[in-house]
Amino acid sequence: MWGLLPLYLKPMAEVPALQIMAHRVLWCCLLVFGWLAVRGELGAVRAALADPASRIKLIGSAALISVNWLIYVWAVNSGHTVDASLGYFINPLLNVVLGVAVLKEHLNRAQWTAVALAAVGVLYLTLVSGRPPWIALSLAATFGTYGLIRKVVKVESVPGLATETLLLAPFALALLLWSEAHGSGAFGHSSATVHALLVGSGLVTALPLALFAYGARLIPLSTVGLVQYIGPTLQFLIGVLVFHEAFPWTRAIGFAFIWTALAIYAADGAWRARRRSGR
Repeated sequence: MWGLLPLYLKPMAEVPALQIMAHRVLWCCLLVFGWLAVRGELGAVRAALADPASRIKLIGSAALISVNWLIYVWAVNSGHTVDASLGYFINPLLNVVLGVAVLKEHLNRAQWTAVALAAVGVLYLTLVSGRPPWIALSLAATFGTYGLIRKVVKVESVPGLATETLLLAPFALALLLWSEAHGSGAFGHSSATVHALLVGSGLVTALPLALFAYGARLIPLSTVGLVQYIGPTLQFLIGVLVFHEAFPWTRAIGFAFIWTALAIYAADGAWRARRRSGR
């Protein structure tokens, strides 16, 4: 789902990234609250807001995911889909580092090798371009930290997402009203396709996030990344083959370090899984 998201966002390139992010927040909020109302689970949101520890953590995760959405939307619609894909290639390995630093998870030699190779890849890309790959690093940092918070907060996935979007909704609504008052609002002034995509952004936001938040609580953070390789691979292919973004060989070398790191990490995870299953 996340891998195909650039194809969904690109037709909305005429809409400012802040407005797209605001629409994602509001329509996602309405969707998840409707779902919780149907299931009679609105009390879970009240409980999350009533608990000080959960409330603080969810304020933090809401801030992180809003920044992540904003950077990603801007990157795709500004011709930086390849850079955005790099962020999600780095993210699984950042999860490893967070798992060690915060949750005291332990890594073996192969995992440390993967982390080191990824660091070399990022350093190389920094030297080649003359600046750090800030789009990729920002996306990896915000989403990796978001995943860490959602793993430790004692709130189920969908109520947690509902709480996050509820906390963001007043700011999103204020932004859209301000844009409309100043004549720059897109909703109601664009094509029917853009209107439909803005409304549908709630679903394409809620569903993968809810699945991610649910899954992240069931498995170790250091292995969450094993199932996230498809997303950035699709994003990268879309950026190069569909959007025709530049990808010179000098950048490919840096990507190759990170891809090698991911291959080592994935192979080690598959080998350990086979050992645990006795095969």
